[in-house]
This record gives sequence, structure tokens and C-alpha cells, in this order.
Amino acid sequence: MVNVTINGTPLAARDEATILEAAAAAGVSIPTLCYLKGINEIGACRVCVVELEGTDRLVTACNNRVKEGMVIRTNSPRVREARRTNVELILSQHDCYCATCARSGNCSLQSMANDLGILDLPYHRELPYSPWNREFPLIRDFSKCIKCMRCVQVCDRIQGMGIWDVANTGSRTTVDVSLNRKIEDSDCALCGQCITHCPVGALRERDDTERAFAALADPQTVTVVQVAPAVRAAWGESLGIGREQATVKRLVSALRKMGFDYIFDTTFSADLTIMEEGSEFLGRLKTRGDNPLPMFTSCCPGWVRFLKSQYPDLVGQLSTAKSPQQMFGAVAKSYYAKLLGIEPERICCVSVMPCIAKKHEAELPTMNSAGCGHDVDIVLTTREIDRMIRAEHIRAGELGEEEFDAPLGEGSGAGVIFGATGGVMEAALRSAYYLTAGKNPDPDAFRRVRGMDGWKEAAFDLNGTPLKVAVVSGLGNTRRLIEAVQNGKARYDFVEVMACPGGCSGGGGQPILEGEEPAGVRNENLYGLDQSSKIRFSHENSAVLRVYRDYLEKPLSHRAHELLHTDHRLWKMPLSPGAAGRETAEPDRTDW
Repeated sequence: MVNVTINGTPLAARDEATILEAAAAAGVSIPTLCYLKGINEIGACRVCVVELEGTDRLVTACNNRVKEGMVIRTNSPRVREARRTNVELILSQHDCYCATCARSGNCSLQSMANDLGILDLPYHRELPYSPWNREFPLIRDFSKCIKCMRCVQVCDRIQGMGIWDVANTGSRTTVDVSLNRKIEDSDCALCGQCITHCPVGALRERDDTERAFAALADPQTVTVVQVAPAVRAAWGESLGIGREQATVKRLVSALRKMGFDYIFDTTFSADLTIMEEGSEFLGRLKTRGDNPLPMFTSCCPGWVRFLKSQYPDLVGQLSTAKSPQQMFGAVAKSYYAKLLGIEPERICCVSVMPCIAKKHEAELPTMNSAGCGHDVDIVLTTREIDRMIRAEHIRAGELGEEEFDAPLGEGSGAGVIFGATGGVMEAALRSAYYLTAGKNPDPDAFRRVRGMDGWKEAAFDLNGTPLKVAVVSGLGNTRRLIEAVQNGKARYDFVEVMACPGGCSGGGGQPILEGEEPAGVRNENLYGLDQSSKIRFSHENSAVLRVYRDYLEKPLSHRAHELLHTDHRLWKMPLSPGAAGRETAEPDRTDW
């Protein structure tokens, strides 16, 4: 420990602690803009400057360590003046039309300017501009970028993708897509981690709320909405509703007030995914000599984009099962349209997802199995549905709870934990054990795949068959796992991959909590819901069993293949610069 004095108060600080950390431990807040612990500690914004006694220059608190005897002033007149000047200079190159910004009210720069009492700018304003494809699921606004480098560092150091880089020099310096590419021509996985770590509104998802409002207003359109498992753990955060109050049933009430005709739970199709993907895995396991292992899960579209762009030669090892979102869309526009007695063309299928890659997935040319256009018409992130709730002036926290509609609203606890890293694997193993042993295991028998570690592995006995599995989240961890498998340093039978650290709970479409990484807390919520669920096995979901009995026949049947499976090779994905030579021949559509 070292002895320091902060704002006149003597205290002992941890050895090697930064001034920022020592101040935080003492309950003293030092504002930051560019700082991300362990990821971006470059002091670029100069907002965290403090004054050291005996030193002429102000120093940045985020990357200077405490020393014995330091006397630190965090908010002296000199510090306040420098901080104010630095923020004013940032604002001179920032689009300050906050009323039209998706981050208004949840913006670090906006809060800081308000705290400093900045009411006008003494500097000439010069806003940068660069064109952007507004149809792409990820939108970048150059006039809002403050060049904090967070997106660059998160993409490089956590996800290992290198999509963003510094462009130009001097006052023209900005952040742009690396290698002088357009975003749609890049190998961006659309994980959205750059969005959730941007302190301002320079990065956001493509807004599709007006399309949803238009569908709701059309009397000829039947609106069917599905809610993803991870959404229930986060939707209340940006609305100021506590976790105990922000139940999924209260979200159902809000959606019904908005005017959606039928409200269903994606945990239904998560259970359907387990029936298909689990059966497929057991089939591959029996014929492992003919089918290379490991089999990779395929429910995360960010991961599928990653694999196609980085390791296209491994695409054949993906499960052919569609994601729960796409399975739901196909079932809604076939089986459910038949139950309603309406033409499937009248159905507008809306998804509420924690993810922006889902927007791209829904638009793929292969996702039209019901034969009436895209199976899923509109994908809204959790942030977008929260904006719609506010736009409708719905006080969601005061609503009563309402149930999902039947029959596609029934889900198991196994389906709920799809939103957490390890959840898909655990759900699959629960049902795979039943399918091989003819009896249920203890629901928590496979809990070793839980937790926030980025790369987990476990070995199980599946009714006499030894099984080695891995669970990985975050694309940087995913790359390391794949390299280990290819180099012979690791061997697995089944691998779950989620592009976002922590799984869908930490998805790029979830509410943004500045300075927090809430995926772990959200995952605990999902596991608690699983624990209290009446049904904890996908194969016990009566709605899923009914769909098989009345329509699909059985897992992996001909109709199930037509509606619930896909060939991931049938659409193009830009290759990463390092994937040259890995290409495989693209099949004709008739190949599957």
C-alpha cells in the first residue's frame, strides 16, 4: 500500500493502482470519456486530468499510477478549467443535436457538458461527414464520433476482428472501417460490441421502429411478435424499472397495449431448436467417422458471420438447424397461419432480440422457408422496443402481468437459458441425455458449462458415451478455440459459440449501462427463471410436442428440414483479409 492524499483526505491506496482507481476506492469520482478498464487506458479525451502537488502539468488519472506521498486534487479550479476546455473542444467537432440522437439521456458527453455548465461554445464548430450505407444493420455517424478509440480497442482486443481503425491525420483524424473498406464489404460480425461500448451516439443499430409502427397501424396486417430469452433480463433497465418489477409478463402487457395481435415467447422455438439440433448432434455422434467433429451450434448469427468470413472451410461443421428466431418465423407463417385460417402473407412477424446481427439474419435470401417472403419481417433490438414503449407513453412499471398467447408462447427453463453463455449447451445436453437414456437427468447435471469464463470445457458421460464439450463467448476467445482445435491442441465433440461476451445477455442490442458489463447479472436472472420453471426440459414442452404431432411429424423429418434447417453455404459473406485460401466451393441451391 502507498500513502496518498486526495482532496485533502489522507488514505492508503493499493500498490500499482492508477489515480483513477485509488480515487474510486476512496469514493471520489473522476469523470472519464475514453476509459475502459484493461481495454482503453490511453487518456485520449483528457477529461480525467487531475492536479498533482509539485507538478506543473496536469496528468491523466486513468493511466498514471499512485506513488508514495502523492497529493492529488481532482476538482481544483485549474482542473475544472482544463476539463471544461477539453470538453468544449470535443463538442466543437461533435453533432450536438441531442434531441435526434438515440443516446440522448444516456450519453456520457451530454452528462459531462451539463455537469460543467457548458451552455455555449467559444470555438468554431466543424462537423466531419462521410457517407454510410443506411440499410446496413449497424449505423455510424461520423459527426458524433469523439475519437475516444473505444470501438477500435473493443473490436481488436476483445473480439479480435480489427474492423475499425484510425483514418486521416491532424484535425481530420477520425475512426473508420479499416483497410479503406465499406462496412458492407467488410468481415464485420455485427456483434454490436462497438455500439454498447461507445460513450456517445456515434454508433447505433439501424432503427426499424417506424416499420413496426406502420405494421401495427395497418388493419389488414396480423402482427405476431416474439420475445427472445435474453430480452426479459434487460428490457426494464433503460426504462428505470427494477429487475423484480421488469418481468417478461409485464413486457407482454406493454406489447399488448401497443397493439400487437399475438405475443409469443422465443423460448418455444428455442425448445424446438434443441429438438432439431440435439437430434442432429446425436446423429453426427453415431457417424463421427463420416461427419467431422466438433459440431458447432448455429443459433448466433454473429458467430455464423464470423465463421463464414474467417474460417469458411469449417462451415460444414455448423449445425444445419436455424436459430430460434428463424424457426419461429417459419412456424408462424406456416403452422400458425393454418391454425388462424389466414393467408401467411397477412402475417407480419416481428422479433424483439438482444442482437443486431439478427437484423441481417432475417434478411438472408435463405430465410424464406414458408414461401411468402422473409419468415421474419422486422427485427427490433431491446433498445428499440424500449423506445417504442416510451413513444407510446406506456408506463410499463405500473402495468399488470399478462401471459403469452398460446400455443407458441409456451417455453421451458431450458429455452430461457439460451440467453446465457453455456445455456444452449446445457439445454441440448439435458435433452440429449433423455433421447439416449430414455429418462431425464438431474436438470442441473450439466451446470459445469455455466459461468462467465470466456472459454469453458467439460466432459460428460452420455449414457455410456464419453462426451467432451466446450462453450465459448466473445469472438477473440472463439478464434483461440478454433486455432487450438485446428492445431490438435484441443478436441471436442460439441461446441457452443456466442459472439458476444457472456452470451446474448451481453448482446449488441441490449440497453447500454455506461461503465458496466451487466451480462453476468442478467445471466443470473435467467438461471433463476430456469430454476423456478415448471418445465426444465425442451422435450417436455407440450406446445413443441403438439407441433410435431400435428404438423412436423418428428425431429429431422422432411417437413422439419424444409422449415427448420438451412444450408449456411448458400449466401455470401465477405472474407477477412486473413482467410485467403480457405474458401470452399459454393454449392448450388439444389445441393441440399
